[in-house]
Amino acid sequence: MARPLTAVALAIAAWPFAVRAQQAPASETSPAAAPEVTLEPVQISGNWLGSGLQNSVKSFAGARTVVRKEEIEQTGAVSIGEVMRRIPGVQATENSGSAGSAISLNIGVRGLTGRYSPRSTVLLDGIPLAVAPYGQPQLSFAPVSLNNIESVDVVRGGGAVRYGPQNVGGIINFNTRSIPATETLSGDATVRYNSFGEGGHSTQYSLFLGRELDNGLGLALLYSGLDGSEWRANSDEKVNDLAVKFRQPLDGKAELYGKVSYYDVTSRTPGGLNIDQYTADPFQNTRPNDYWSGVRKGIDLGYLNPLSATQEAEVRLYYNESSRTSVLIPSGGLGLTHQPRNYRVLGFEPRYTQRLAFGTVAHDVTVGYRFVRERGNDRQLLELPAGTVNGASSFENKTDAHAAYVDDRIAIGDWRITPGVRFEHISSTRINGAGDNFETTNNKALPSLNVAWLVTDAWTVFGNYNTSFGPVQNVQLNSQTAENPLKPEVAKTFELGTRWKTPTLSAEFTAFRLRFDNQIQQIASSPPVFANLGATKHDGIETAIDYSFDKASALAGLNVFANYTHTRALQDSGATAGKEVPFYSSDTDTVGARYRLAAWSFNLSSTHQSSQYADNANTWDEAFTGGNGLIPGYRLWNAQVGWKLPTATAIDLQLGVNNLADKRYYTRNADGNFGRMVGAPRTTWVQARVAF
Repeated sequence: MARPLTAVALAIAAWPFAVRAQQAPASETSPAAAPEVTLEPVQISGNWLGSGLQNSVKSFAGARTVVRKEEIEQTGAVSIGEVMRRIPGVQATENSGSAGSAISLNIGVRGLTGRYSPRSTVLLDGIPLAVAPYGQPQLSFAPVSLNNIESVDVVRGGGAVRYGPQNVGGIINFNTRSIPATETLSGDATVRYNSFGEGGHSTQYSLFLGRELDNGLGLALLYSGLDGSEWRANSDEKVNDLAVKFRQPLDGKAELYGKVSYYDVTSRTPGGLNIDQYTADPFQNTRPNDYWSGVRKGIDLGYLNPLSATQEAEVRLYYNESSRTSVLIPSGGLGLTHQPRNYRVLGFEPRYTQRLAFGTVAHDVTVGYRFVRERGNDRQLLELPAGTVNGASSFENKTDAHAAYVDDRIAIGDWRITPGVRFEHISSTRINGAGDNFETTNNKALPSLNVAWLVTDAWTVFGNYNTSFGPVQNVQLNSQTAENPLKPEVAKTFELGTRWKTPTLSAEFTAFRLRFDNQIQQIASSPPVFANLGATKHDGIETAIDYSFDKASALAGLNVFANYTHTRALQDSGATAGKEVPFYSSDTDTVGARYRLAAWSFNLSSTHQSSQYADNANTWDEAFTGGNGLIPGYRLWNAQVGWKLPTATAIDLQLGVNNLADKRYYTRNADGNFGRMVGAPRTTWVQARVAF
């Protein structure tokens, strides 16, 4: 008989509970009692993975890493990209026209391209972050700020049934800070000053306030801002990120929750340098007029109702409007290219979970549906030095996408077996300024199977098979013809791994294999044409360990950690088959130690990545332009010290130095403003936080 479930917790911040469903005791004449089955609850507090899947990382049937706010702060990271580099299998790249700026997010997973994170489903509180999840998944505009984030949840495998599209590179969810369960106003304010050894300096600041009213209504205000410049000349940027969250308990255990948000950013982008320019001054800017800007306004609402101890329903509704523009010097060097784009996205996601018990076997069956409606337009024009306009173009884009899924998490003793399937139906239209229509309709079934064996309370062994896909995007629709019927990209992923998790020791090992077929690539022609040409295969291992010494030992207060990833990502089609995919390092690692002594804390850590190529041909020799050739690997060291002041008010001070040795390293830009792009020099920062 299942024990009663716990009450509804916070809507966004999931908190694991345990509930045991077990068979009634055997009678005296029975030979033995049936084995007890331990289950997670049906209701898991609005966790983005939804009911029927483990909300515990320890027992999750796939490679998954959660980085919480305290750990984020201990990294000394200035940006989200720096945090992501410390997660196994994940690389943050800077080979785009907005590289190094505050406007974009460039994340690659397991050898997949990282330019604007197009191969991963990136979410903010479970809501798609992309301006158009189907039509333009690239995060050239990423409205998310590090200071407003409570945790980063990265599922590299095992979650493809419920979330997509573009989940071949996993699912990344940024959780914003939770509403405090306090009757009085509480929160904190933070100011951080970054001084770059070359270039400029910037200030980051944040404010968090929240409380619960007498009627149970919970409210929270989140604000994060950035103002200043980076290490390149003329790299000014300014960010405002504001959100108001609420949670209202309703009759029974139901609740209504949501968030209203606003984000704006302006960021200048220096671009790449040729060899001579880099040698003379790697921090100079030869493109002082280039910049990106964007605005995002959104609202998301949710209704969660644990109907009974064995049933749960949840409905989510969201709407956002985004606009972004870029002004860049074209490859010819004459004039400025303006690219304004506008997007409107409406989403609706209901789901229902039912627990069924048959003897010693329990099923959590979840059915869900997701509708996404995208509308938008993109324009481009070339402003010549004389003030005239040339090459103006405009397009209207429409996408209606329906996704339905069902999965069944089956509990048999210590085993959790979850078969599932998602079906996608997508209709997209692109209309140019002359009224020409380019249309496509795609249907795709995506099966998966996840298996976890809970060997002990601390040890889990898992394996899974997942099918992922990427739909035809807006800019690719122009190439859709009867002779060139573009089809969605399809990937198949296999994982086998194990995880150990106790209060003092966390360790994991995962082997993965991924085949990504049918990739849409651009053919060199005028005008550009896209076709299903590409295939790649990826395999590798991911390892991580984190150990905290016992409080009674001589090394009490010391925590050590390390992770290592090896990825072999090869092209599998065309003239360059067998060569490595560009802009991805085969080997990455992180090592570090943290030590706490009374009110003091000390952190020392290092990240490393091996060399990588900048093109499909794996060209070794560097071009004079700096836009091609081998990119050397590098290792960086960071250190910081923190002190909690012995005052009635909680005040924390931190001082840190990133890139301790002032290592000079670079990547290459593959856009029209190609060339070498220098990485951050030695950066000294100081931070103060007051909690109240």
